Amino acid sequence: MDLKPHRSTYWLNSKAKRDDPVRHAAQEKEICELYAQAPALHEQGVHVISADEKTGIQALERAAPTLPMRPGREELREFEYIRHGTQCLTANFEVATGNVIEPATISATRTEAEFAEHIRKTIAGAALDARWIFILDGLNTHFSESLVRLVAGLEDSNARVPLELGVKGKDGILKNVESRRAFLSNAGRRVRFVYTPKHCSWLNQVEIWFSILSRRALKRASFRSVQELKAALVDFIAYFNRVLAKPFRWTYSGRPLTT
Repeated sequence: MDLKPHRSTYWLNSKAKRDDPVRHAAQEKEICELYAQAPALHEQGVHVISADEKTGIQALERAAPTLPMRPGREELREFEYIRHGTQCLTANFEVATGNVIEPATISATRTEAEFAEHIRKTIAGAALDARWIFILDGLNTHFSESLVRLVAGLEDSNARVPLELGVKGKDGILKNVESRRAFLSNAGRRVRFVYTPKHCSWLNQVEIWFSILSRRALKRASFRSVQELKAALVDFIAYFNRVLAKPFRWTYSGRPLTT
């Protein structure tokens, strides 16, 4: 009967998908359509960016040198290690080109102000008339007051009447999570944000790139300081863009996966 009672695997019964399947499906479909349209949008000057933070990257120094492989013996890595702290990497993966575009923000924390500054620097590195679509997960820093003020400031520079943002927790655009998210995801803006459904961060292509980073640059490494870790991250991004970068072949179209 091919039954294996000794084995068990976790699965997630998504409450968001169960409670509002129509909205959930629409969010998935929008992101998949953006991936399909990304090359054409890129030709029109629209950057489709998959962005996120990879947190808790550890600067671990092996307590003894790694012994190289030799005939009949695999590489031996020391089990004991020394901790030198952690770093957070915020990265931009451009869907149409497969490049990790500047800036890559590497810091000890991931505050809302730091994420807004990351977006500001990303936008500043391109033409003034460039349009941007950022695909993000539902972390609260991704629809923060700082981010709303950044986007509103970009629009105020070209508007006769400044936007009235209101007061956080009381009224207006800044009132709550829903009002800020609606403002940031408005399709009419030059810089807008599209959010993955809850428990669907796997829809964000930068997560695939983070997996590549972990396997190729972090898994076997030994870092004597956070500075060495930072340098390794910067070097790998440059290497990836020069040698490995290409668009991911995205085949999921938003239809339900079999279980």
